[in-house]
Amino acid sequence: MDFLDIRIIDIVDIVLVAFLLYYLYNLVKGTVAINILVGIIIVYAIYVVTQLLEMELLSKILGGFLGVGMFALVVVFQPEIRKFLLMLGSTNFNARRRFFKQFKMLGKDNGPKINIEGILSACRKMSESNTGALIVIQRNNSLDFVKNSGDEMNLQVNQPIIESVFFKNSPLHDGAMIIEENRITATRVILPVSNDRKIPLRFGLRHRAAVGITEKTDAVCLVVSEENGQISYLKDGDFVLYDNLEELHKILEADLS
Repeated sequence: MDFLDIRIIDIVDIVLVAFLLYYLYNLVKGTVAINILVGIIIVYAIYVVTQLLEMELLSKILGGFLGVGMFALVVVFQPEIRKFLLMLGSTNFNARRRFFKQFKMLGKDNGPKINIEGILSACRKMSESNTGALIVIQRNNSLDFVKNSGDEMNLQVNQPIIESVFFKNSPLHDGAMIIEENRITATRVILPVSNDRKIPLRFGLRHRAAVGITEKTDAVCLVVSEENGQISYLKDGDFVLYDNLEELHKILEADLS
């Protein structure tokens, strides 16, 4: 009955593994990687069963596959691993606080502190005039690696400021705007452009840049098309569909909480 002799450190070990698996699932949820993750879990489960049944040949084959497969995992899960490491390595205290909020460890969530209404009102106005815009809203991951390519700012988020930045004759309108904790911290930012061939050709560089930054970080993006005034919302490298601005407001509230 030695297996009933459970120590406190064993419980802590199980809880930490559960947290890691839960967060890993959240990272790959909704992506092709979730199918790969399920496949790996199935192969590992079969490997454990073959060891328990002392099926030496099959156990060695599966063990070798899992050993070599670790290198393949680094390639397959590169975007997810990058997000995870960026999350842990963030130097922003509030970013860490939001990270732990995902596990509901810091109590009740009071909702986002960002002026979502002001941002969406500005997007609606720019949409009516076909004014192109690219707004990046930070969540947990630090965006310092792209902010340095633009002009540093320190402005409170509100509708008139956003509209004036993206006004067609403004020297700041070209590039992306970075918003952190209800402050506009940079404009004219150059973002990494996604090379994903699945992006429809009707979408231009703004949308590709939004896909690129949301693939590499957990930031969310709002893009106003200069061609047709359409407002696009992107998260995790993909377009999020919505019916109207009221629904988009609720989605943003949930994502930024």
